[in-house]
Amino acid sequence: MIVDRMRTNRRTAQRLAIVVVLMFGFGYALVPLYDVLCEITGLGGRTGVVAAGSLDGAVDTSRTVKVQFLGTVNSRLPWEFRPSVGSMEVHPGQVYETMYFARNLSETVTVGQARPSVAPSVASLHFNKTECFCFLLQELSPGEARDMPVRFVLSRDLPAEIATVTLSYTFFNSGQTG
Repeated sequence: MIVDRMRTNRRTAQRLAIVVVLMFGFGYALVPLYDVLCEITGLGGRTGVVAAGSLDGAVDTSRTVKVQFLGTVNSRLPWEFRPSVGSMEVHPGQVYETMYFARNLSETVTVGQARPSVAPSVASLHFNKTECFCFLLQELSPGEARDMPVRFVLSRDLPAEIATVTLSYTFFNSGQTG
């Protein structure tokens, strides 16, 4: 009786160990799958990148979309960061430029990395940048201030029901030193 119970407990423990290993493997596999899912569906608000020369130049002047700009800084980065303008009216297909302002408020060189997000998430599939400060790490000396450009275009395929798009950047401390 005791031997049977020990065998049953051992089998149960083995099955549980297999389930744990499978769950860990599944969770580990979800990371790259999540990135692919976000790229395909626009979840997570990631924007696209296009070369300026690849744009066909066709502009939908019959439609205007409001693009709002936001800027925040993670608490571990001693910077002031904000958009130069709060919003602008744009025509899909036309390239626009706006600026963001950053200033290092600390007494040391700091390096930041900007992460963009677009809302609503379906609009991220149609929001493309030709130039952006977010493509590279940004190093600021103590007290240094800088205007940083973003050039973007909304695709003419942006769904008609979307009248407002919000582009938001959050700057994080990259952990690197200058």
